[in-house]
Parts: sequence; C-alpha cells; structure tokens
Amino acid sequence: MPKQNGLSKTNSINRFERIHSLVQEKIKPLHLELENESSQHSVPPGSETHFKILVVSDVFNDISRIDRQRKIHALLEDEFKNGLHALTIRALTPLEWKKAGGEDFVSPPCHSATGAKSSNS
Repeated sequence: MPKQNGLSKTNSINRFERIHSLVQEKIKPLHLELENESSQHSVPPGSETHFKILVVSDVFNDISRIDRQRKIHALLEDEFKNGLHALTIRALTPLEWKKAGGEDFVSPPCHSATGAKSSNS
C-alpha cells in the first residue's frame, strides 16, 4: 500500500500521485510501495523531492538490475527535470521478491543535514 508523508500544494495532482500512476500504468507491478521521504531531508515541509520505491514486476524478468533502474529513471525523467532530487529504487522480479520473503527495504541515511554530501542524494 502506498505511503505518503507530504503533499505538494502547487499541483492539483501531486508528485507522489504522478509517480504512482506512471509506474502502475507503464510497469504494471504485482507489488508497489512508494514513500515520500522528503521529510527526512533538509527541505521545506511538504516537499516532494526524495522518494523510495519498491517495484515487483514481470517486466523485470531477464533485465539486469542496472537496466531496471534505468527503466524507472527514464519513466520519471520529467519528474527529475522538475524537482525530483533523489529516488531510492528496489526493482525486483516476482521470483526475487518471493526469495526475499517480501521484505521491505531501508533508504540510505541523508547526510545533507550535517553538510556532508550523500552519494545517493
């Protein structure tokens, strides 16, 4: 089930909803978790700049992990051009998801609050 920590006040449909809809439409996941993690970073309240996504889909069968990431990044290209700053991705096949026991995943910590730069932000 989708999780959402903040809403954009500038769009009638917010970034969370756009990402969720695009992934549902184009990837047709068997399982999808999307979380707005912006509140864990040094951004104004209500921002939609940092997200975490877990996608399980047959689309990823026979596709390398890096190509899965590229596929999701390409799908969200407009979001990256318009304020999406960071996206932590876990893209799995149904078999990989089953082997992992359906475990959730944790994003790497943000170091921007201390002035250090995170390689994932």
